Amino acid sequence: MFGKKVKELRIEKNISQSALAKALNIDRTTVMKWETEGRETSFEMLCKVADFFGVTTDYLLGRTDF
Repeated sequence: MFGKKVKELRIEKNISQSALAKALNIDRTTVMKWETEGRETSFEMLCKVADFFGVTTDYLLGRTDF
């Protein structure tokens, strides 16, 4: 669910995988693996992604719709 939500938000905001990776100070392949392989992430990174997109961690995990 996390990877699907990241991809949806990234596309909605018109942000490339590379730009998101740069903003989060991670490698682009990490973003790609979240989106395509369903790779999980650390709690710390989950919080950074939520802050970047202005959403809750529950939203990124599919626990809420907002």
